[in-house]
Amino acid sequence: MKGLKVKNYHIFALITVTLWASSFAFTKIAQEVFTVPVLSMYRFIFAGIFMLVFGIIKKIGLPKKKDIPVYILSATIGFSAYQLVFNKGIYMLTSATACIVIAVTPVITAIFARILFKEKIKVGGWVAIGICFFGIVLLMLWDGVLSINAGIFWMLAAAIFLAGYNLLQRRLTRSYTALQATAYSIIIGAIMLMVFMPFGGVEQAAAASLKHWFAVAYLGFLPSATAYLLWTKALSMAEKTTEVTNFMFIQPAIAMLLGFLIVFEIPTMGMYVGAAIIIFGLFLFSAKK
Repeated sequence: MKGLKVKNYHIFALITVTLWASSFAFTKIAQEVFTVPVLSMYRFIFAGIFMLVFGIIKKIGLPKKKDIPVYILSATIGFSAYQLVFNKGIYMLTSATACIVIAVTPVITAIFARILFKEKIKVGGWVAIGICFFGIVLLMLWDGVLSINAGIFWMLAAAIFLAGYNLLQRRLTRSYTALQATAYSIIIGAIMLMVFMPFGGVEQAAAASLKHWFAVAYLGFLPSATAYLLWTKALSMAEKTTEVTNFMFIQPAIAMLLGFLIVFEIPTMGMYVGAAIIIFGLFLFSAKK
């Protein structure tokens, strides 16, 4: 059995899930002042400005007219609708519970890719996915009980939207660069979310402190613009969608590690055991793909 071969898209995927893992804590901070729709709007205003400036510097031009409907769909399920249901789920759940639910995205993506693109996953690959998911469950339930409430369904909807976005980006990067595919989607998504400005956008902006604006800016520039750009780049380079999306299984472990480094939360034995199982699953998936 061949060992795990680290490729560029593995590195891009790892950086992405690390940034996404950090978004849970910063979202909680921002939600001290901003409501779900207003936070989604401001987060992607920052991300949209970043991508607009970067796109102008790189002279990426405009998308073809025939592809605009596809980009509108990509912006809807990947950013505007996704952010609304994601932030709603985060508001109703603990970060740990939200992490485990969003971590089913690779499974949903693999199923969609199998149906739509005929991407085959060997039995060993499915076993590896199952091992990773078991590791996540163990990670989250080691010292407590998984809370079940309506937020579970909001976060599950977010996972479905993200899975659909992953597949759309795979299609778009056949004709566009990763930068183009990401920039067009984010900018359109930001414009769509600006519909929420009249619903407390000005009042909440005035009430926000520097700490809250830092959280929103961080969410816009890094977990949104930068992370999605790297994610799309990884998807465009990988032979199969699941080679990239499977990295989402390690997101909860990274979130716990960042919690230790940033707010000095002491990792439990469950973290070490769960993380080891997840890493083993990733290794097995790479070897059996």
